[in-house]
Amino acid sequence: MTIQARRERERAEREQLIVAAARQLAESEGWDAVTTRRLAREIEYSQPVLYSHFKGKDAIMAAVAVEGFTDLAARLHEARTSAPDAHRALADVAAAYAEFAERHPAIYDAMFTLAVDLPFASPDTPAALQDGFGELREVMRPLVDAGDLETLTETFWSGLHGLITLMRGGRLRPQDHERRLALLIDRYSP
Repeated sequence: MTIQARRERERAEREQLIVAAARQLAESEGWDAVTTRRLAREIEYSQPVLYSHFKGKDAIMAAVAVEGFTDLAARLHEARTSAPDAHRALADVAAAYAEFAERHPAIYDAMFTLAVDLPFASPDTPAALQDGFGELREVMRPLVDAGDLETLTETFWSGLHGLITLMRGGRLRPQDHERRLALLIDRYSP
């Protein structure tokens, strides 16, 4: 291995260490606890080392969000492809999405509610974000007219996200969460 290859590998490992530490800290204490000073202490590197990888906390949050989209896309793919039929696939994908949001609230916030510098719905959208939306689109494909696929997928996603966000914010009755998900699924799956 060349010196340059080793340096690149070490740099990638440090970057992953920063992202993992930020993710763990955000999940355990919230995003307010994630500061470059705290991360530097957690990973035992100086703040300038963090800044050599990321411009600041917002860039770290964006990296965590991209990693979250990769995880979510994998879970949605598993739910979609293991279901016996289109209706069950939609229900399983919705359940996997809701479970991800419930188990990883800080990551979900970085992905969907906090301001991060990631382009959505554009040609510059990172692949991980496109993959997550792609899984939603593919679960909708057998259920809708292909001409409206993108818009209906966005509408289904909006409904799902809205239910989860309102539920997490204590704005909906918790005991009816499953019923609301079932109603949403029934509206999109004949």
